[in-house]
Amino acid sequence: MTALRRVAPPSLGQRLHTAPAMTRSLMLDIIEHACRRFPSLEQGERTSRIMRLIDAEAWADAALALMELELPMWQVRRIAYDEGEWHCALSRERELPDWLDAAVEARHADLALALLSAFLEVRALAADVTRPSVPSVRPAVRPVPDPLCEPVVCDNFG
Repeated sequence: MTALRRVAPPSLGQRLHTAPAMTRSLMLDIIEHACRRFPSLEQGERTSRIMRLIDAEAWADAALALMELELPMWQVRRIAYDEGEWHCALSRERELPDWLDAAVEARHADLALALLSAFLEVRALAADVTRPSVPSVRPAVRPVPDPLCEPVVCDNFG
């Protein structure tokens, strides 16, 4: 008897990497699983604009509008097409020289998929930064100062 193994579904990043082109269902999955602001704004002007772009299959414009909504501190630093692939770089400090900037880069044959791959990289980076590496510990009781000891400043400012 062989044991059945559960295969985890591919991550959004893997799906973007292997997709030949953007689809409506893939874009909606990205919105559902990787966007925090979009669902909370419900049917605001910005979200309805993104939905109109999705309905029109204007994938690159929808990706740029989604990044503008979800990543207000990040900007597109570079979009370039080279040897059959789109290369996209997102940055928080676009005015810095390339060698000083810590841009997030992604590439794909489809422009919208390259943009959204960079978007997901920034999301993953932000998740790693906001998660503390060491759990915080609060002291149970604050120590009571000793009434016989009084702190004294010993610096010579003269």
